[in-house]
Amino acid sequence: MKKDHSKLRILLFQIRNEPSIRREEHESFVRYSGLTHEQIDVFNVFDRPQFSPAVLQGYDALFIGGTSEASVLDPQTYPFVADGQALINFCIDESIPVFASCFGFQMAVQALGGEVIKDHADFEMGTIAIDLTEAASLDPLFRDVPNGFLAVSVHQERTLTVPPGCQLLARTNECAHAFRVTGKPFWAFQFHPEVDRSTLVTRLTFFRDRYTDDDDHLSKVISSAKETPESNQLVSKFIQLLLAPDDT
Repeated sequence: MKKDHSKLRILLFQIRNEPSIRREEHESFVRYSGLTHEQIDVFNVFDRPQFSPAVLQGYDALFIGGTSEASVLDPQTYPFVADGQALINFCIDESIPVFASCFGFQMAVQALGGEVIKDHADFEMGTIAIDLTEAASLDPLFRDVPNGFLAVSVHQERTLTVPPGCQLLARTNECAHAFRVTGKPFWAFQFHPEVDRSTLVTRLTFFRDRYTDDDDHLSKVISSAKETPESNQLVSKFIQLLLAPDDT
């Protein structure tokens, strides 16, 4: 039985420690999902690093955000990685819809048996053009997205191939960028569908010491950034196609 759009409840699995970025990420998912703030609850793993899949009780779907303050390659420092991977596998087993961005993508790759590697230099940063695969033409989220669409991508960890049992949907020369778990309502994105140019500028400025060499480097990245409408529409497509397909 399909649920009324106004009654949908989504859990945002958040991996943010800085208060202003916590608020901004929540706002970004609200803006591009077409839902209200009250419909998206935040579960922040810096506040509660250990948890079980029971946190999803009463929710219709799961959003997983990005991070600039943790790494899937360091589970001892960040104990929520293991529980997050267990949550991902639970969602797949139970066919709970998932929309996983950046850190969520990397966590899903590992949870499904894939490999994530570290980029120490020359990593993707800014708004980049992303190519679609043949499988994307049949995918409900990507089938009307133009090849070479622009998206926000800032990451220092990546995967070259998608895990077994997944369909590669989008990529660049450097890495895989989107996949779906075959036969499941589970999509993961290395890029940030929930982030637009304005938010990119805010985040990069805040985390300039982590991602850029100096103010001149930051200025060059920001000045070259473009709007990313096709990427941003993926969030609302997820809501419309999977949770309330009768709503227009």
